[in-house]
Amino acid sequence: MSRATRDTSARRARARRRLTDDCNLNSFHGFGLAEPITRALAEERYDAPTPIQVETIPLVLRRRDVVGIAQTGTGKTAAFALPILDHISANPQPSQAKTCRVLVLSPTRELSAQIAESFRIYGRYLRLHVALAIGGVPIGPQARALARGVEILVATPGRLLDLVGTGAVSLDRAEVLVLDEADRMLDMGFIHDIRRRWLRRLRPPSASSSKSCISKPRRSPRFSPRSCAARRCSGRSSSPVPSTAPTE
Repeated sequence: MSRATRDTSARRARARRRLTDDCNLNSFHGFGLAEPITRALAEERYDAPTPIQVETIPLVLRRRDVVGIAQTGTGKTAAFALPILDHISANPQPSQAKTCRVLVLSPTRELSAQIAESFRIYGRYLRLHVALAIGGVPIGPQARALARGVEILVATPGRLLDLVGTGAVSLDRAEVLVLDEADRMLDMGFIHDIRRRWLRRLRPPSASSSKSCISKPRRSPRFSPRSCAARRCSGRSSSPVPSTAPTE
C-alpha cells in the first residue's frame, strides 16, 4: 500500500470516527465515502442524507450489523448500498468464478431490479460487476453473468435457490448479507429457506469482514434478525428499534 493510499485511508477513518456521536450531517462528504461514490452522488443531485442514511451509513462503515426500519421512499437502499460500495472500493479483490462478495436478497423481482440499478448508479466509477437473479425470466443468462464472479449479487430467494442448486453460484466468499424488506420475506415463507439452505454456506464470521444489513418497512416491530438467521451470518442478534439498531 502506497503512502498516499495510507494517508487517504487514515483521513477516511478519522472522518468515520467523528460520526460516532454526531448525526448532524448535511452532506454525503461527511461520511468519508470514497471519492468515486461521492462523485456519482453529486451527479445524481443527492445533496443531504436522509435520517435513515445518517444513522445507518456510519454503523455499516464500522462493520456493524444493522437492522433498519423506515418508510418506503426514505432512502433505505442508499443507506446500505453506499457503505457496501465503500467497502468494496477500499478492499479490492480479484473476482473468482461463480462467487459474489455481497449478497442482497429481496422478495420481489421489481424491488431486486431497483436495488441492482441503484448499485450500478452509485458505483458507476468503481470497477464493479453487479448481477441480478430473478424469476420469471430464463436462468441461463443469469448463470452466465455469474460465471466469472461478481462483486454484488441481487436476487430473489427462489431464483437464488435455483442457482445455488445447479452450482451456478457459491456463497463461500460472501462477506456481506442484506435482507431488504425482510418482513415480506418472512410473510412469504422465504426466511425458512434462507436460514436452512443458504446462511450455512456463507463465509464464516470474522471481525474484519462479515456483516449484515436488514431493512423492513416501518410496521409492527415483530421481526427480529434471529427469525431470518442474521445470527448465523454474524454471530450476533438483536431486536430492531426505530429507525436503526446496531447489533452488539
